[in-house]
Amino acid sequence: MANRQSQSGTNIQQVRQQNAQSAGAGQYGTEFASETDVQEVKERNARAEANKAKNSGQMGNQSR
Repeated sequence: MANRQSQSGTNIQQVRQQNAQSAGAGQYGTEFASETDVQEVKERNARAEANKAKNSGQMGNQSR
């Protein structure tokens, strides 16, 4: 099968192959997975939750 190109110059066969490969991976956004520091994300989430809890406790103490 010859490599056909779309009007924009995209290699249709190559796109089909890439789509088939990514469908088999079963994960969305795997190209960014190696760039994510899981431990740092967990720590930031924990700090955000702690700050949220601290700040929500102070809401009732504000005077107008």
